[in-house]
Amino acid sequence: MSIQIISKGPFDGQKPGTSGLRKKTRVFMEPGYLECFVQATLNAIGGAAGKTFVIGGDGRFFNREAIQTMLKMAAANGAAKVIVGQGGLLSTPAVSNLIRQNKTDGGFVLSASHNPGGINADFGVKYNVSNGGPAPENITQAMFEQTQTISEYRILEATDVDLSTLGTAQIGEMQVEIIDPVTDYQALMAQLFDFDKIRALFAGGFTMRFDAMHAVTGPYATAILEGALGAPAGTVINAVPSEDFGGGHPDPNPVWAKVLMDEMMSDTAPDFGAASDGDGDRNMIVGRGAYVTPSDSLAVLAANAHLAPGYKAGLAGVARSMPTSAASDKVAERLGLGCFETPTGWKFFGNLLDAGKVTLCGEESAGTGSDHVREKDGLWAVLLWLNILAERGQSVGEIMADHWATYGRNYYSRHDYEAVPVEAANALMQGVRDQLEALPGTTHGGLAITSADEFSYHDPVDGSVSHNQGLRIGFAGEGRAVLRLSGTGTEGATLRVYLEQYAPAEADHGLSPDVALKAVRAAVLSITDMQERIGRTDPDVKT
Repeated sequence: MSIQIISKGPFDGQKPGTSGLRKKTRVFMEPGYLECFVQATLNAIGGAAGKTFVIGGDGRFFNREAIQTMLKMAAANGAAKVIVGQGGLLSTPAVSNLIRQNKTDGGFVLSASHNPGGINADFGVKYNVSNGGPAPENITQAMFEQTQTISEYRILEATDVDLSTLGTAQIGEMQVEIIDPVTDYQALMAQLFDFDKIRALFAGGFTMRFDAMHAVTGPYATAILEGALGAPAGTVINAVPSEDFGGGHPDPNPVWAKVLMDEMMSDTAPDFGAASDGDGDRNMIVGRGAYVTPSDSLAVLAANAHLAPGYKAGLAGVARSMPTSAASDKVAERLGLGCFETPTGWKFFGNLLDAGKVTLCGEESAGTGSDHVREKDGLWAVLLWLNILAERGQSVGEIMADHWATYGRNYYSRHDYEAVPVEAANALMQGVRDQLEALPGTTHGGLAITSADEFSYHDPVDGSVSHNQGLRIGFAGEGRAVLRLSGTGTEGATLRVYLEQYAPAEADHGLSPDVALKAVRAAVLSITDMQERIGRTDPDVKT
């Protein structure tokens, strides 16, 4: 075996976004593209010599080939050991857990999360640091700077490692440990939740459907729900991970998980429904005839987490991303908990979690998690819901009605305008930005505007400041709109518009979100001049 130094690079456009670098699969397959990004990452963290890493992915197309390349590069750069999931599979929260449990120097997640997979679809690489969380901005900036000047990468000339067999292998001077992807994660879940109580729930006839969406949580959900907890066979559907997610879109929302939604809204619906995404860090919660928004789910979990053994001592605080509804704020205020608003991107929760300022975190984009790892965790959220259902003995619908009667309801919806020409999307945002100072005191769509700004985050732990994190518009009566451009797509720009209207505890909580948010939406269309700017007002996806 010999180390090869290959002259290559730099490549344009290798700036990591909120969740690493995502591009079309064929771009990552270009000679040297993946290699230069990985080498730039290793350079940015001070090299790999003597270090231990975790590597795994969601099983999408090019996952195994990329892992083999990365193993040879890690060895060539002097890494001491790499822990890999069997078959190259590891959910994102499982990677975070393994980094923390084994005290490794970091790890790589190979995924484009909820984006489609396949040779003509999407791929991604994200670096997580030693606390198990996504690389913070100072490291991603260093990675980007390296990508702009890189001219060579190091790789070991060696045969591929057999990833299908558990145990240890050697590649050059580096040890490769191939582990069962589920074992350590399942053990952690058993510490946090009352498995006996949930097992008794299923034994008593409670029914559930979990849609793994042909993605990485299939093996995890099957082992835990149907195995450890005794749910009937068939509770988990689409359980076998595939390279193109069964030709589907592994995003757990009512649009892409339509089969599950149709079942949950039917006369033969099970008691509880849930889904997770490509890499296992997102979740969707549905009761019989009752869809739970991610923002509401975070609030319910915050109000009831103490019912699970891992959180019986209560919560230190709750954090949410800025576009997420203020439902969890209402819970934190009533319970006297710390409450934080951060930019979009799980990495912003890391400092708060490490400092013990918060216990639960959540994003409107179907991500919730806690201090058990440093990533959002789809199956964790499902298990916490099951623990709460087992303790309260109520249906999802009953729990939601009780929650709104206690805290009020934050009607909420997210409208995604996908593949918008970048120039048009930027022009729309700039048009609103130019109005921010003058908007307060004016009326649009019949609503008085009380505030307007561009969100900046001042990290209370390390003092860092993150600017330009989204445009916020506040309306009289606790209505709100947020606009931002997403960094998780791979084609054009995705304009996200978030609409929110608070209804107090004594108000009507039975309106459809479209009705409750009609005035806020009209105001947004007026302020943005959306039809003129991008040629459409109807979103591609509405959740």
